[in-house]
Amino acid sequence: MTIKNITEHINNTPLIELRKIYKGKGHLYAKMEHIQPGGSVKDRVALQMIRDAYADGRLLKGMPVIEMTSGNMGAGLAVVCGAFGNPFTAVMSVGNSPERVKILKALGADVILVPQISGEPGKVTGPDIAKAEEVAKEVALKTDAFYVDQFNNPSSVKAHYSTTGPELFNELGERLNAFIAIIGTGGTFIGTSGYLKSKSKSVKCIAVEPRDAAIIKTGRVINPKHIIQGTSYGYIPPQWDDSVVDDIITVSDDEVSRTKELLGKAEGLFVGFSSGANVAAAIKHLEQLDNYTSCVATILCDTGFKYSM
Repeated sequence: MTIKNITEHINNTPLIELRKIYKGKGHLYAKMEHIQPGGSVKDRVALQMIRDAYADGRLLKGMPVIEMTSGNMGAGLAVVCGAFGNPFTAVMSVGNSPERVKILKALGADVILVPQISGEPGKVTGPDIAKAEEVAKEVALKTDAFYVDQFNNPSSVKAHYSTTGPELFNELGERLNAFIAIIGTGGTFIGTSGYLKSKSKSVKCIAVEPRDAAIIKTGRVINPKHIIQGTSYGYIPPQWDDSVVDDIITVSDDEVSRTKELLGKAEGLFVGFSSGANVAAAIKHLEQLDNYTSCVATILCDTGFKYSM
């Protein structure tokens, strides 16, 4: 297959059945988002946001683009903005892995690092994100740049409603019993779940949160520091939609780390901690069922190359 532009390689990722890491009842499938050009599921959203901004005139050729990011959205935007001819600047907490900074710079992005407020290296908190967002908005204003605003941008949900959801349903159809995904901006879970529920009333959509920062499930945060970078910042995302949520499963750092390691060693999938969280939660759900035909799908959110080893 020959493509004319790197954006043509975004979306339509393979779906893999995880047969070695899970050998119990039912079937566990995972969408291989870690092989997207920018290395994560955020490539879908980056493309949708930039296309939509061009369509309604908020973004013009050559205009600078700025976004607060944990790294994945930044990499996606660096890929897409490069293809569209827009210079891109990523503003991120210094608590995110240094590998992410290297990747962003390699993809042509400028990077502004913001000191942490309450987190620590490898564990970014809500206040850390809020500070990075504040800096990003200030820089966008001073430079007349398009500020992407992923947490509030409806294109985040739209991207998954129009791509991830249809791709999963086209592959699995009525066999799909449950979709499981961790919450960051909420775009992946809300958009995909919204589409799947529009096609099948019986599909269960289950969100994932860190055990000690399960603000949506429990209404409180015991400890905002966890290893799942890019997710669960201790507050409910602005575009959250309770109507598509059937359940919420929580996972510990130990469960996440162990599952991430097993995905590499047993399945040959070098992915990040959010993928470990999704698969750990999916296995928990399957183990509660007494059905050999149950079919559960989740997301391998990003590549393990973005994390400190």
